[in-house]
Amino acid sequence: MNPQMAAERLEALCSRAEHCRYELSAKLRGWMVPFETGERILDDLEARRFFSDARFAEIYARHKVLYGKWGRRKIAAGLRAKRISADNITEALETIDENEYRLVMIEALRSKAKSVKEGNTFDGRTKVYRFGVSKGYEPALVAAAIRSGVLWDGSPADGD
Repeated sequence: MNPQMAAERLEALCSRAEHCRYELSAKLRGWMVPFETGERILDDLEARRFFSDARFAEIYARHKVLYGKWGRRKIAAGLRAKRISADNITEALETIDENEYRLVMIEALRSKAKSVKEGNTFDGRTKVYRFGVSKGYEPALVAAAIRSGVLWDGSPADGD
């Protein structure tokens, strides 16, 4: 693909949705655009604000919390996989509203707790804990939510 056509296609792509440099670079590699030419195209698009890794990271983080019900650890791993800088990741994670984050986590854990046949027993709480940690929530937050008893309609944990 010639550089002009590649640039136009990337402009159209960036106009429809937020993308990061890594994703766009992968598109260029797939289109067999030479590396140096691709870097010039990306620099030009970034200068004209068609994409921004910082903006992408913030939108990615918010979307993953609200719709994917992901925790900060999983979001950070996803952003690292897209080659987003550590500073941009930190800034994106700081934009997450703490109350909203905790409510989404409680909702996800409650949903899992309902599906666990063991209920509010040691085995049931362990399954919910593992689920929460696998979704990227901080282990201390998951443990605190389980200890609080709010996941099983406010009933306290069995004494097992």
